[in-house]
Amino acid sequence: MTTPPPAETARVSRPSILTVDDDPSVSRAVARDLRRHYGETYRIVRAESGAQALEALREIKLRGEEVAALLADYRMPRMSGIEFLEEAMDLFPQARRVLLTAYADTEAAIQAINVVDLDHYLFKPWDPPEEKLYPVLDELLHAWSVTDRQPARQVRVVGHRWSPRSYEVRDFLARNSVPFRWHSLDDGDCEAARLLAAAGLDGSDLPVVVTPEGEPLVRPTDAELAARVGLSTQPSADFYDLIVVGGGPAGLGAAVYGGSEGLRTVLVERVATGGQAGTSSRIENYLGFPDGVSGEQLTERARRQALKFDVEMLTTRDVVALEQRGAARVVRFDDGTELAAHTVILATGVSYRMLGAPGLDHLAGRGVFYGAATTEGPSCAGQDVYLVGGANSAGQAAMYFSRHARRVVLVIRADSLDRSMSRYLIDQLAGVPNIEVRTCTEVVGGTGDDHLESLTLLHNATGEKTTVEASWLFAFIGAAPRTDWLEGTVSRDERGFLLAGPDLTADGGAPDGWALDRPPYHLETSVPGVFVAGDVRADSVKRVASAVGEGAMAVTLVHRYLERS
Repeated sequence: MTTPPPAETARVSRPSILTVDDDPSVSRAVARDLRRHYGETYRIVRAESGAQALEALREIKLRGEEVAALLADYRMPRMSGIEFLEEAMDLFPQARRVLLTAYADTEAAIQAINVVDLDHYLFKPWDPPEEKLYPVLDELLHAWSVTDRQPARQVRVVGHRWSPRSYEVRDFLARNSVPFRWHSLDDGDCEAARLLAAAGLDGSDLPVVVTPEGEPLVRPTDAELAARVGLSTQPSADFYDLIVVGGGPAGLGAAVYGGSEGLRTVLVERVATGGQAGTSSRIENYLGFPDGVSGEQLTERARRQALKFDVEMLTTRDVVALEQRGAARVVRFDDGTELAAHTVILATGVSYRMLGAPGLDHLAGRGVFYGAATTEGPSCAGQDVYLVGGANSAGQAAMYFSRHARRVVLVIRADSLDRSMSRYLIDQLAGVPNIEVRTCTEVVGGTGDDHLESLTLLHNATGEKTTVEASWLFAFIGAAPRTDWLEGTVSRDERGFLLAGPDLTADGGAPDGWALDRPPYHLETSVPGVFVAGDVRADSVKRVASAVGEGAMAVTLVHRYLERS
């Protein structure tokens, strides 16, 4: 019999092996067999539902302990074993994953391998365990024990609370899933002073970012920061089958499908993958996530999928031009370098419009933010937060900030939320006592020196103006496509959204400059071989699911284009 691998002696607590089965008798039997063989070196945790098991994992995570293996029954009500393992991966990605089933189920095994990268598929009962259970787990636990599980050394950021660049750096790191610790000089953080002293800096020029290697970066650009914290910024080749411009849901969907179908694919993102959806605190109407999923979780899973299929992902690369050069499609970056491919998918999404109210321009990043800015949530504790916008993004942000703020005021121009927000979200907002919805109201002014101090609100039905004290304003208004760089190259509508497929041939003729003897494919722009997906397409449905679907559809059309070129 193989001796079970020992837990690390340097650790005070034992790592855990968690087992979950909805049948209490089976659950007890599994735990009994595990304790008999592994009880001296591992803590055995037993659960009888996926929800109960996830709660146990969260407690283990909070205690700073480790989980070595997860054994989950496949057929559990409300949450299957695969669904549980998928959720558990976000908490303990290195834990070995085993699916238990009472009979052979090839389809379940294939699904588990694809969805959760399953380590083993085990039949029950495993009598005798000495032959059918322990050898399997011994091997998995040994593989876990020799894995480098030391927590990544964190980036440290020293800055001022109301510094726009300090906020931008923190937001950039958070959206790119780079662990960091924030040290504010305004809050008397002693560690902030120690870090500056160690770097030989006086704090007159902030923020200062200290890399895991101890290198201090003074007011780094996003590109400098990305290069120092391990994000990819340079392509490995000069030519690809497919370039995806934009890393939101549509771009990530295109990248995953392009890579999985054998296309040499590179995704180029200006700031961080996820787009606006990546900053959402909770998405509850996305297929396959009945309990909801945060934009950060959804983005991270999509990013992992893309990397699994060998997609290259470049950050902090701003595309400023697109050209046709024979059969190649070439994108040019703001630094003058270029990248070429057979095809391009434009998935640049949209950005929130700036508030035009007097007094707010210079307060961006100083209490006025565009988008959810979830890194600011804890700082709003006990204060009033104002949100502008009536779409789902604003509603999701209101739900998030309500967990931190004393009061959340949602300001909308219309007389109700019914025309712009999903019903499930409207009902949720109504059930939260510290969320207030002010209809027929607009922000028409603001004041503040170092940071936002007050807002002027206009009731557009009565003309009455009210001034309120406020330190926090988050805007979610409008949808502005960033397509100026495509002017004269790709056809756009009057608002700047990209035209594609039937919209280009509405008058029965071909688009200007179209040289092919066929009409454009459904998501093909006025440039053959250049496709569009997601919110940047004219008249698209502004939802995460539709954006992902268009990304996948665009890849299908890329294949068609390549086959017939």
